[in-house]
Formats: sequence, C-alpha cells, structure tokens
Amino acid sequence: MAISRDPLDKLVVPDGTEAQERDLVTDGDVLVGGRSTVEFGVRGRNVLAGEAAEFGGAIEADGDCRLDMWCDVTDNVLVGQDAYIGERVHIGGELKVAGDLDIGDDVEIENGFEANGWIVIRNPMPTIVFLFVYLKHLLLIGEEDAAQQLISKLVDEDDDEPDTEPLIIPRNATVGDDAWRVSTPATIGSDCRLHGNVRAETIDVGPDCNIFGSLRARDDVTVGDGSRIHGDLTTRDGDVTIERDARILGDVSCENLELGPDAEIDGTIRADGEITMGTTDRDVE
Repeated sequence: MAISRDPLDKLVVPDGTEAQERDLVTDGDVLVGGRSTVEFGVRGRNVLAGEAAEFGGAIEADGDCRLDMWCDVTDNVLVGQDAYIGERVHIGGELKVAGDLDIGDDVEIENGFEANGWIVIRNPMPTIVFLFVYLKHLLLIGEEDAAQQLISKLVDEDDDEPDTEPLIIPRNATVGDDAWRVSTPATIGSDCRLHGNVRAETIDVGPDCNIFGSLRARDDVTVGDGSRIHGDLTTRDGDVTIERDARILGDVSCENLELGPDAEIDGTIRADGEITMGTTDRDVE
C-alpha cells in the first residue's frame, strides 16, 4: 500500500501572504516544523512551532501561541489568547499574554512577562511534536481522511474565523530575505508578495504573485496566471509551465517548457525537450 506524504511535510504559503520589511504576515495560522529557521518575525492567527525552531523577529498571534522546547525568538512574543512555552525557550524581548500562560522550566525572557489569566509553571506537552507523530501514525495505517480532519480541526477551531489555509514551514527549513530553502514540495498561493530565492523539490506558484528572487527545483515548476518572478527559473529534471500573462524576468532552464498565452521570458531559454506555446483567444478565432 502506498503511503501518502505527511500533510505537514511541505512548504505552504497561503493566499495573500506578504513578506514585509521585518515580518511574514498571513491571515491564518502559522505552523513551523522543528529545527527550522525563520529569519522574519511572524504575524498570524495561531502560531505553533516545533522543537528548536528559531525566529529572527517578533511573534504576534491573534489567538494562541505554542513554542516547544529550545525555541529561540529574537524579539517580543505578543499573544491575543493563551500561550504555551516549553522548557528552555529563549525570548529576546518581552512576553505579553492576554489569556493564560503555561510555561516550562528554564525559560529565559529577557524583558519580563505578563499574563492577564492564570500562570502555571510546568512543562507543557509539546503539542506540535505530538501532532507530527500522530499524523504519521494515521497515514501509516491508511487513515488519510482522519489525518486531514485533524489538520482541519487544528487550523479552524473557531467557527467564527474564516476558513483560511495555514502557513506551513516544514522541518529543517530556512526562510528569509535571501532564500526560502526546503527539501519538500513548495506551494505558493495567489496574491503573495515574497522576497528571496525559493529552493524546493517542486514549486507551484499561484496567480498574481510577485516573487523577488529566483525559483529552483529538482522537479516540476508551475507559475500561475499574471505572476512575476524577478529572477531565474531553473529545474534540474522537471518541466516548467508558465501560465497566461506570467513573466519571468530572468533565464529559464528545464526539460520541457509550456508557455501560456502572453507569457513572457526576458532572459535565455534552455530546454532539453519540447517548447510548447499557447495561443491567445484571438488566434483561435
């Protein structure tokens, strides 16, 4: 029996995500795998980070925030509801929690903390680690629907909140102004504005995005309608699809290339296989 990929074992950038001057901003939840480095601060609904994740800026969570053991946050952590801070977490600024605070041993908060609700000092359960393990177990026994329901419940606990896809950064990833490096597939939604070169197994960019960097993948790459890539597009063994009105401001190197109507490539095209060019509606008529 084939085993499906772990739903969290990929980079997912939801619609409308922006890499602003200091922060990575999204309307939904933020899930960060263990031992990942996020050179930005993050702003989202609920923020959950696995063991030894690092953040180069502040964390602002409208809902809950859970940081597992050994996490490091350079700046402040501001939480709109409850916070769960694992043992040996380091916070370089202050911790402010509107609700309850559950905090582990040997936590270092350089500028102090305050909570409006209960404060409990103990070692909170590392929920993000439990989630990864439980999801893998469900997939191993073939319970794919149950795994998907678990993800849906996690990221949409409040029925009053919009059904927004979470920002998912997989384990051992590096995300920053210079590069977004993952060893997994990468999916970027529509209307996103990102800085940095994207490096992934496969890359799927949605419509109307602006990516100020290059794309490099081992396998297939797709660039959606009207998107702009301000750099080169390279794949080692895969095909490239550039959809209608998309533009690549650098070179393209791939196996096979499919160009949609009015798609543009400013640089050099290197394709070992076929190049297919779409026609406009006017040409068809």
